[in-house]
Amino acid sequence: MKNGFLLLALFCPVFILAQKKNITDTSLLQPVEIVATRASDYSPVTQTTVTKAQLEKLNYGPDLPFLLDQTPGVVVNSDAGNGVGYTGIRIRGSDASRINVSINGIPFNDAESQGTFFVDIPDIASSTGSIQVQRGVGTSTNGTGAFGASINLNTNEIKDDPAFSLNSSFGSYQTFKNTVVFNSGIFKKHFTIDGRLSYLRSDGYIDRAFSRLKSGFLSAAYITHNNSVRFNIISGKEKTYQAWNGIDALALDTNRTYNSSGTEKPGSPYSNETDNYTQSHYQLFYNHQFSPAFKTSLALFLTRGKGYYEQYKARENFSDYGLPDFQSGTDVISQSDIIRRLWLNNYFYGSTFSAEYKRNNTNLILGGSVTGYNGQHFGRIIWAQIQDAIPNDFEWYNVNAFKNDFALFGKWIQKIKGRWFTYLDLQGRLVNYKINGFRENPDLDWNNNYFFLNPKAGITYRSPKLTGYISFGKAAKEPNRDDFEAAVYEKPKAEKLYDLEAGFQIKNKAHSVGVNLYYMSYKDQLILTGKINDVGAYTRTNTPKSYRVGIEAQARATILPWFSLGGNICVSKNRVKEFSEFMDDYDNGGQIEKQYHNTPIAFSPGITGSLNLELAPIKGMTVHLVSKYVGRQYLDNSGVKERSLDSYFLENIMLSYSWKIKGTRELELFFHANNVFSKKYEANGYSYSYIYDGKLNTENYYFPMAPLNVMGGINIHL
Repeated sequence: MKNGFLLLALFCPVFILAQKKNITDTSLLQPVEIVATRASDYSPVTQTTVTKAQLEKLNYGPDLPFLLDQTPGVVVNSDAGNGVGYTGIRIRGSDASRINVSINGIPFNDAESQGTFFVDIPDIASSTGSIQVQRGVGTSTNGTGAFGASINLNTNEIKDDPAFSLNSSFGSYQTFKNTVVFNSGIFKKHFTIDGRLSYLRSDGYIDRAFSRLKSGFLSAAYITHNNSVRFNIISGKEKTYQAWNGIDALALDTNRTYNSSGTEKPGSPYSNETDNYTQSHYQLFYNHQFSPAFKTSLALFLTRGKGYYEQYKARENFSDYGLPDFQSGTDVISQSDIIRRLWLNNYFYGSTFSAEYKRNNTNLILGGSVTGYNGQHFGRIIWAQIQDAIPNDFEWYNVNAFKNDFALFGKWIQKIKGRWFTYLDLQGRLVNYKINGFRENPDLDWNNNYFFLNPKAGITYRSPKLTGYISFGKAAKEPNRDDFEAAVYEKPKAEKLYDLEAGFQIKNKAHSVGVNLYYMSYKDQLILTGKINDVGAYTRTNTPKSYRVGIEAQARATILPWFSLGGNICVSKNRVKEFSEFMDDYDNGGQIEKQYHNTPIAFSPGITGSLNLELAPIKGMTVHLVSKYVGRQYLDNSGVKERSLDSYFLENIMLSYSWKIKGTRELELFFHANNVFSKKYEANGYSYSYIYDGKLNTENYYFPMAPLNVMGGINIHL
């Protein structure tokens, strides 16, 4: 990776300067794969688009969710406490497993957990032209169902002019980020090449929660008047020390940076209690424009992932690994300290396709995807304290899963009169998910088939200054892998969402204001209740009815040529109409059940908001004062205040100064100060309640976020 940086730094400026004379005017195709999955200006969809310029202001090192933190309804968290490494995002209270994420229209969500792990492709924002966030059901896209939002990244934008950029930043907790980006522009009239290399490292706020992240991006395209071919490689490698256990209430008051990972080892914590994963995305696109009104796109892709997390485990029973007790002389030994690795080796592959017809007052889009997934789960013991008791690299489980997904959607936008547009969207999705055992239950097999029909419809009014819309849509999604580790009679049902949205936006050059109302009604939403199934695992359970209702408002105003402000606020009510909580009863054995009615949905704050004041006191300098408020979040669905995260209000400052010197497009110095008042807050956690000694006991675990932390650096653009 270091040699790659050196080659890019030496080669790219020379290459770019050499190509300037070859740039010619070329009729370029707008990528159809992006048009097919994104909402247009005429779609009745609640959406926010984050531009490349906005991303560049924030992209000093944190993971992608933190770059979206100022968009409405977003709450982010970080295992390491400073936004580097494993991070999480929730939109309208929905976690990453309910947010559809795509890169150039190709699904990014993990096929089994349905989650998104941006740590696997660190610094993808440096290769991204724009990000569209659709809240609610949104438009039909490829991959898992959108139950809170969808996030669409576009890296396929065509840059006309050559460019070379170097970004270097450093700051608190030994955090460093170095990125080299180059764009060839159009050369030889038809060709373009984009590339990036990134290296990020951080020791994290939490003890030992270090991250060592590497990534690369390479894209080459051939473009003519009516054809384009593009090939992308996006690759990342991460090594992070585990920090996913959280800390209890006592440590929260006395030692907020405590990390229990690795502490099963006697003496000092185990130094390699780490997560290690490499993921590479290969994407091939072909676009063809038959006429000014009709164009098509076909994409083939392969996502290859392989990695493991390593653990030191003390006093493990041989029987738990399918091994007999060990006889040493006259002694019978049944336990040993071990070091184990839990592996995941997977292939995700397939094709996406789309066609667009656009003429006069009609816009028709047909799209879809065919995907397959092959995931291998296995575990190996690489060391044992009782050396002769366990064979070298002993493999105690090896189970597979397969998933096939076929989806087809059609979208029709029709101008009906004056400034009115109707919108129809219909998606059909067929899923087969086969699981051949689990780590704890290798003989438990599932073969599940689902068919989902997801209609959406709406109407839009659009004028130069006013846009208004109303829409209704349905989404459905299958349970994830963990949901199936249960008995036959506890088989989870698919979840369904019915989403009603209405809103308007008024804008001119200096001001804009927008308001959106939504009502999201869930059927059979899967939630944690504490219930243990008949194979001894805590599992999510379908709750018959739950809902979210809220209002989102955004505004921006230029007060003076050097002063502007913008912000958003989201007020919502999120309720589970009824559910049963199950708690372990250590006095009498088994579990006890408690009924709840109309309680808050976990991790769904009633209020979130942000405010951004932008000042330009002198030429080339900008100052951003950014505030973020997140209301109380409940750790479970009981609505009990003692099982919740306190609300928090944060202040961040961003400073930048840019100027031009001969031979460069721009030099920029920047400085970021996050949580400037060192607010002690937690953005994530979990809760566990049980009966012991005749009393109800609740144990909460928290993921603390860092106090004041800073980053500074330089951007060089040639």
